[in-house]
Amino acid sequence: MATSKLGEHTSQQYEQELTNIRSKVIRMGGLVESQVEAGLKALVSSDGALGEEVATSDYKINTLEVEIDDACTRIIALRQPAASDLRVVVTVIKTITDLERIGDEAEKLGRLAVELAAVDREPGYFTQLKHLGEHVRAALRGALDALTRLDVDLAMKVALEDKMVDQEFDALMRQLITYMMEDPRSIPRSLQVMWCARALERIGDHCKNICEYVVYMVKGKDIRHTSMKNSEAAK
Repeated sequence: MATSKLGEHTSQQYEQELTNIRSKVIRMGGLVESQVEAGLKALVSSDGALGEEVATSDYKINTLEVEIDDACTRIIALRQPAASDLRVVVTVIKTITDLERIGDEAEKLGRLAVELAAVDREPGYFTQLKHLGEHVRAALRGALDALTRLDVDLAMKVALEDKMVDQEFDALMRQLITYMMEDPRSIPRSLQVMWCARALERIGDHCKNICEYVVYMVKGKDIRHTSMKNSEAAK
C-alpha cells in the first residue's frame, strides 16, 4: 500500500514508521489471502489434513494485527498525524480488523473442511461452493490490489461486484433448503455446506469494507451506508 507524500515529511523516523506499517499490512493481506485459498482448496478437495493446517494457523494473522495496531497507536500518540497521514493510520486500523475477520472465516473453512472430509460428498454442493469461492477469492485479490495501489476505480469495481457474491450465496441457500425439504437425511451435511457458504459471503463483505476504506483514504469521503450508484457519482 503506497502512502502519499511520504517524502514531504521532515522526520525520517516518521517516514520509516509509516513505511513499516504499510509493509506489515501488505504482509498481513498476503497471509490472509493464502489462508483463504488453502481453506477453499481443503474444502473442495476434501483434504482434511490441509483443513486442519488452515484451522490452526490463524495465530499468525492475529499476531500481525496486534503488532500493526500497536504501531498505529504509537504514531497517533507520539506523532499526532493530521490530514492525509491521519487517514492512512485510521484506514490501516480499520483494514487490519477486516483482514483479521477474513482470517477467522478462513479458519472456519478449514474446520468445516475437516468435518466434510469425513462424510460422503454431494458433487452439486461442492461445485457451487467452488464457484462462490472463486468469486470471493477474486474480490479479495482485487481489494488487496486496490489497497496496495490506492486505486479508487478498482476499489469501486470490487465493491460493486459484491452483489454477485450475494446473489450466488442466495441461490445456493435456496438450493440447500430444497435438498433438506426433499430429503431430511441431507440436513446435517446441508447445514455444514451452508456454514461454508456463509463464511465465504462474509469474506466478500469484508472485502467490500476494505474497498470503502481505500476510497476514504484517497478521497477523504466516507461511502459506507451509501448506495454504490451515489458513490460512483461522487468520485
